[in-house]
Amino acid sequence: MSSVTRRRLLARAAVLTLVSACAWSGPASAAPPVTGPLAANPYLGPLGTATMHGDAGSSDVTPLAGPAPGAGVTVYPLGAACPTLLEGADGLVVGLCTAIAGQTPTVFLFDSAAPGPIGGALASLPLTKGSLLGGVYAYLDNEDRLVVVDGGQRLLRVGHVRGDDGAWRLTAAVQADLSSAVPQGDNVTGLVPDWSGNVWFATGHGVVGFAGRDGRVETVALPSGELVANSISSATNGVVAVASTHALYELRAKDGEPEILWRAAYDRGSARKPGQLSWGTGSTPTYFGPVRGDEYLAVVDNADDRVRLIVVRSGSGEQVCSLPVPVGGSENSPIGIGGSVFVASTYGYPYPAVPEGAGPAAPPSAPFRGGLSRVDLTPGGCVPVWDSPVRSAAVPRLSLADGGIHTLRRVGPDATTPLDGFDYVVLDPATGAVRASIPLPGTVAEDPLQMAALITRGGALWQGTVTGVVRIG
Repeated sequence: MSSVTRRRLLARAAVLTLVSACAWSGPASAAPPVTGPLAANPYLGPLGTATMHGDAGSSDVTPLAGPAPGAGVTVYPLGAACPTLLEGADGLVVGLCTAIAGQTPTVFLFDSAAPGPIGGALASLPLTKGSLLGGVYAYLDNEDRLVVVDGGQRLLRVGHVRGDDGAWRLTAAVQADLSSAVPQGDNVTGLVPDWSGNVWFATGHGVVGFAGRDGRVETVALPSGELVANSISSATNGVVAVASTHALYELRAKDGEPEILWRAAYDRGSARKPGQLSWGTGSTPTYFGPVRGDEYLAVVDNADDRVRLIVVRSGSGEQVCSLPVPVGGSENSPIGIGGSVFVASTYGYPYPAVPEGAGPAAPPSAPFRGGLSRVDLTPGGCVPVWDSPVRSAAVPRLSLADGGIHTLRRVGPDATTPLDGFDYVVLDPATGAVRASIPLPGTVAEDPLQMAALITRGGALWQGTVTGVVRIG
C-alpha cells in the first residue's frame, strides 16, 4: 500500500457521508423500454441481488430501481477492494473483498440503516488466501448464505447471525472439499448453482465440475492450455455456460457426472489486450432471450482488428451472429435482456495488477477512451443500435424498474492519471444518452476498477472500489 493510500484511509477512520445534487439532463426517451424476462434460480437469493451479475444467467439486469435524484454518497473505507456486493432477502449486504494488506479475501456484512464499527461494516470474516482471482466470485443462496470457495479449496456457506449482545457474527460451514478435484497450484475462479441445486465451479486451469447437494464432487477437464478467467452461468434447462480463453462451452450433469454438450471456438487474437486480465474473452457468458430469458448466450471475443459480439443458441451452440463492435476490447460481461445486448469497452483501463500467467499485453498500454454499444437481435441477425462515448469504469447494470443503465464514469484525459475523478451516471438504453450524473468524492482511492455494482431493494447503488465501497442513495 502506498503512503498516499495509507493517509487517505487514516483520514477516513469513520464513514464519510457526502450529499450532492443529481444533475438531470432531461426526460427519458419516449422510445419503448428495453425489457424481457429474467430467470429466477430457486437455489439463489433474491433476483437481481444474489450474484455479481445479478442472477444465475449473468444478465447484469435488475428488476430494482436505482438511486433517485438528490441521492447521497457514502464511503466505506475498508482497506480492501470489493468486487462482489450482494443483498439477501433480509436486506443486509454481504461483500466479498480482498484486503490490500496481505491480499486476504474477507467477507463483510453491512446494514445501510445502521453502519457498523469496521469501516461501516457490522462484521468481517477473513478466508484462506488463494490466487488473485480466487475469492472474487461468489453468490448468495436461498438462505442468504454466501457460497464461496476459499484458498484451501473448501466450498463454504458463510452465514450471519446476531448474538444476544446485539453484535453480528459471520460463520462458515464447509459443504464440500474440492482439494482432490482442483490440481495443486490451481484455484476456483467461478461458481454458480444449476436448477437442481448442484454447485458448479470452474478453475483457472480449466477444470469444470460440480458439488452435488450430498457433497459429492465430479469434474471434467477442458483441453490442455485453455484457462478460465471469468465466472460461469446457468440456465433453466439445467445447462451451465463456461468461457475459456479459447472457446465457449455448455455443460450439464448427466448420470451424476459433468458432460460437455458443445464447444464453440472464438477468435482470441494474438495477445492479451491492455485493459483485459487474460488472453481471450473477458466475458462471463450472458444468458438472455425474449421467452425464458436464456435462449441465447453472448460473449465478446478478442480479435485483433475489431472485437466481435458473439451470440449463439443455448442448447446447440449454433452461431446467431458475429458482429464487430467499436469497443476496442472488453473485460466485462455484456448486459443481456430480451433481444438486446449492451457491450462496454475496457480497452486501456489501468488495472494495477493482472493475474499470474496472464501474459504481456500488446500493446503494453493504451489510452482508456471507453465506449458502450447496444446491439439488437432481429430475424435477420444482429444489428447495431447505438454507440455511446461514455467511459464506463464499472460493469454497467440495467434496471427494468427505472429504465436506466447505471454505471460509474471515469473523468479525466484518455491517458489516465491518479488525478482522475469519477461520476455516477445513468444512461438511456434507447439512445445511449446520459440522463443523470452525480460527481463522486476522491480520485484513485475510489477507483471502481471495472467491478460490478449492486442495486438494492432500498433504491441504493453499492459500488466496490479499490479501497472499499461507495454507496449512492
